[in-house]
Amino acid sequence: MATAHTEIDWASLEEAPRLLAEVTLRPVQGQRFQPTGFPDLGAATYSLNDGTLMLVVESAQSMANRFETVCWDTAKDELIADLAGLPYVRVKLDDKGATTSSILEAHRLNSPYILGNQTFKRKLLEEMKLPERVAKGKTRGKTADPNGATEPSSEETAEAIVDLRRIAPTIFRYDPCSLIHGVFLEKLNGRVRFTRALSAFIEARKVAPVASGGVKNDRYAPKPPGSEGFTAKEGFGNVPFHRTEYTADEITLFVNLDLGLIRGYGLPDPATRLLTSLALWKVRAFLDGGLRLRTACDLECASPARVKSPAEFALPPNESLIEEVKRDIRASADADLFAAPAITRLTFSGFSQKVVGEKVAEAEEDSTL
Repeated sequence: MATAHTEIDWASLEEAPRLLAEVTLRPVQGQRFQPTGFPDLGAATYSLNDGTLMLVVESAQSMANRFETVCWDTAKDELIADLAGLPYVRVKLDDKGATTSSILEAHRLNSPYILGNQTFKRKLLEEMKLPERVAKGKTRGKTADPNGATEPSSEETAEAIVDLRRIAPTIFRYDPCSLIHGVFLEKLNGRVRFTRALSAFIEARKVAPVASGGVKNDRYAPKPPGSEGFTAKEGFGNVPFHRTEYTADEITLFVNLDLGLIRGYGLPDPATRLLTSLALWKVRAFLDGGLRLRTACDLECASPARVKSPAEFALPPNESLIEEVKRDIRASADADLFAAPAITRLTFSGFSQKVVGEKVAEAEEDSTL
C-alpha cells in the first residue's frame, strides 16, 4: 500500500495517462441522504445488468461546479487568499455592485457576460489567430457563383484545422481553470472545445427509496376560500408534500484526472505543473472542506482517498498541495504565462431587447461539457 507523501510524487505521474481515485462516503448522521434531482426526472436511478439498483448522487457537471467553488471566498467575492495571482476574468454587471467571473460562470470563458464584450472577444480571436465565427444564415465573406450558389471566401477557409495546442496558451493566460474544467468557445469558433481534464461523480450502490412527507400548516386559514389569489399556489392553507430520500450499501466518489490531456496541450512546464497541482488540490480541498451537498445530503469520508492508477501515487495532504500550487503560480507568473494584471476586468454593457434575443439564441446553442 502506498504511503502518504508530503509533496506531489511527480515521477509517478510523468508517464501515467490519467489519475483514477475513489473515496468511500457516508452520511454524517443516520443512513438517509438526498440525491441530486431533476425537474423532469427526479432522482437519477438506474439498474446494473444483475439488477442492482444504482443512484447518481452528484453528476459530473455538479462536481465541476463544486471543485470551482472551493477556489472562491464568498464573503470577499474573490479568489481565496492562497490562490492570489491566479488569472481569471471578472465582469462588472451593473452600477449596483453586481459582478460575476469566469470562475463562477457555468460556461466559464464562454459566458455571454464575458464574450459579449466585443473588445475582449476580438483580443482572444487575435491571440488565438482564429477567424471570427459567422452567425448562422449570414453570408458575410462569401461570393456568389453564376448559378446563385455561394462559396466560402479564402478568409473563411484559411484555417481548415483548429489547433488546440496553439489556443491553449491563451486560455491558460486568462483562466487556467477553464482548461481544468473544460470550455466550449462556440461564440468564437464552433470547433474550439476543450474537454474536462478533471472529472468526478458520486454514485450509490444497492439503494432503496425512503418515502416521507409533511404538511405546511396555515395557522390562520387551514382551508382558505379558494378564490383567485387565495389558493395553495399562492401559499395559503395547509399544503401537504412528499419527499423521497435514499439509503445505500455504498456511496462512492470517483475522480478522473486526465494527465495525458494536460500534457498534450504542450504548455511550458510551469503551466503543466500548475494545471496538475491545482486539479489535485481542488479534489483534496473538496474532501477536507465538508461535504454538505444539500440540506439532507451531508456526507463525510468513510475512508482515505484510494488512488487506483498510478498505484504508487497517494493524494498528498491539503497543506502540501496548496504550497505546491503557490509555487506553480509564482513560476507561471515569472515565466510570463499569465495575463498582466492577472485579473482581467470587463464591464457588461447591459441588456436591451435586441441583445437579450441574441444571447438567448446563443445560449441555446451551448453544450454542457
